Amino acid sequence: MRGRSLAATLALAFGVTTLAVFVLVGSFLYLALEKQIKAQDDLDIVLAARHARRLAEELDTSKGIREHGDRLSSIVLGNEAMSMAMFDPDGRRVIEHNAAETFAAPGAASGTAGDDARSALPPLTRIPASARITEAAIGDWTGRNGAPIRGILTDTQLHDGEVASVLVARNMSDRWLLLDRYRDRLNMAGAAGVILAMLLSYLLIRAAMRPLRDIAASASLVTVNRLNTRITVARVPSELEALVAALNAMLERVDHGFQRLSRFTADLAHDMRTPLGNMRGAAEVALARPRSVDEYESLLASNLEECDRLSRMIENVLFLARAEHPQFAKHMREFDAGQELTRIAEYFEGIADEANVRLPVTGAATLTADLELFRRAVSNLLANAIRYTPRGGEIVLDASASADEVRVTVSNQGEPIAPEHLERIFDRFYRIDPSRSSLPSSGLSQGSTGSTGLGLAIVRTIMELHGGTVHAESDAKSTRFILTFRRV
Repeated sequence: MRGRSLAATLALAFGVTTLAVFVLVGSFLYLALEKQIKAQDDLDIVLAARHARRLAEELDTSKGIREHGDRLSSIVLGNEAMSMAMFDPDGRRVIEHNAAETFAAPGAASGTAGDDARSALPPLTRIPASARITEAAIGDWTGRNGAPIRGILTDTQLHDGEVASVLVARNMSDRWLLLDRYRDRLNMAGAAGVILAMLLSYLLIRAAMRPLRDIAASASLVTVNRLNTRITVARVPSELEALVAALNAMLERVDHGFQRLSRFTADLAHDMRTPLGNMRGAAEVALARPRSVDEYESLLASNLEECDRLSRMIENVLFLARAEHPQFAKHMREFDAGQELTRIAEYFEGIADEANVRLPVTGAATLTADLELFRRAVSNLLANAIRYTPRGGEIVLDASASADEVRVTVSNQGEPIAPEHLERIFDRFYRIDPSRSSLPSSGLSQGSTGSTGLGLAIVRTIMELHGGTVHAESDAKSTRFILTFRRV
């Protein structure tokens, strides 16, 4: 199933983020505007109420309220949303301006002179004549037609000592309508902004991901026959440089491994063909004419020797294949490397005597490793050294230890190995003198030999399994193979 587009996913995520930002910013702007409008209207109500109280305090009696009604009602003139009503000491509404919608009760706006109109006033906290008028005393209620009203009710003392009442209110319908329109515009602007942001972000993300498409196109050119191809993209962003470098390094490893596998396959086929060719050639010669029993026995012995060589080659190849598997099992244990070198030397004592070679063992060290693999590595080195040590010479097996490593050295006398061959002799099937590969022998090669050419490769694999290293040193005095085990 095809996965979701990364560009679309990022664009959607960016759109959701933009929507959240717009909602937060829009809500903040809406609440800020609402608060500012409310504060301004409250200030207008308070100033009008203070002005009305101050004018009323200049009147001598309640009759003056009606006489100066125009002057008093002029306080709210010019603002259709503002309204005012004044009540005499008996509670009768003496004057009013634009107050038809102010009272919730229908009779309150048109009461007669005998009505106690204050009984129908909204539930406001009455401010005493001696108290200061502030925004805290403003109250909210719903007018006759459901309009939202904000207002203030205060007493005022006339010159004759009587107390009249003043109601100043504002119809907030226009304000709520303004806020509703503002909110609708914010919603429309936010929706358009989110859509535009998603579209632009999708286009920008696709443009920004063009190097990825170029990398994919460059990677598609890599085939089995073109493993040397590398990913090349012009002007790679810094965030993708590590990816390109990692992919090229991976291709380098794949190319190197494929080349090694190709060489290994070719070398294996060549080395297996040699003993098979020897057996076939010997059999064809023997069948060319009648032979004696001794000649046939000699032929069978020769073929058996070639079969042994093939068996060792197959065994070594299988070991190397198993050793490279991640789940290859190692049985680690602690042992005395000096004692194990002595046991290995005793095992090779018969072969050494036949070759007239001495096998002294020196040093001692405690080592933690797989004992069987350790024995195999040292045995391969020792068998190889016996093959190239001149008669009457000696092969020294030494174990030494330091604070961070243990070194096991197999040193033999003989012809030195050229420096250019010292590292390559650990490669599989590598031989310094390929012409001698048909010589029968056992063990493995130190440069030129008739062995399978896998012994030193096995030694290196064993050391890699232990996290150690193996290297060779050679001069006119001796050739030394050194196994280095790091302490954990």
